[in-house]
Amino acid sequence: MHRRVKVSTYLLLLLEFVLPAVPALAQAPPASPPLRAGAVAALDVALYTAGANLQEASDTGRAALATSVLRGRLTELLGPALADSAAVARRASDPRIRQVAGDQACYVIVACARAVGRDLDADWVVMAKVSKTSNLIWLLTGQLINVDTGEIVLDDSTELKGDPEPMIRAGVRIFAERVARTVNERVSGPRAER
Repeated sequence: MHRRVKVSTYLLLLLEFVLPAVPALAQAPPASPPLRAGAVAALDVALYTAGANLQEASDTGRAALATSVLRGRLTELLGPALADSAAVARRASDPRIRQVAGDQACYVIVACARAVGRDLDADWVVMAKVSKTSNLIWLLTGQLINVDTGEIVLDDSTELKGDPEPMIRAGVRIFAERVARTVNERVSGPRAER
């Protein structure tokens, strides 16, 4: 009988303290805050080395560096208008969205990049690519795309000569600044109807 009382006490405690918290645990995690007008989704920077005279293992780090610099600078310049990088990555790898690109990587196909932007309710999407031609010559290409219309508003191409790391950093920072300036100019004017 003494054991039955202990079990009953535990059950009462469970009902009183734990069960009220269960519905809160079962709820979906809070959604990301909505993006402000002029929201931008920046995809990972792509890497192209097929045309290089020498391919090296360190080449893959160049795209990661460019992605980090691009997102870092856009965060500084656009703040909450920049979509969360994890959310962008999830959408870019989503098979439903990648179908738009024939299951190609989203960061190299405009239609797929636009689908990522639409899914995030972004107004703009940014794509970029670093291409190696030789140890001392890299090419940075980048686009700013209007998600609704598909218009490529910026289509930059910059040859980067010299030590790749500082040149990629500098080139990507300049591209990010052009993106932010263009977005801010377009947003401060009359906003297109959706």
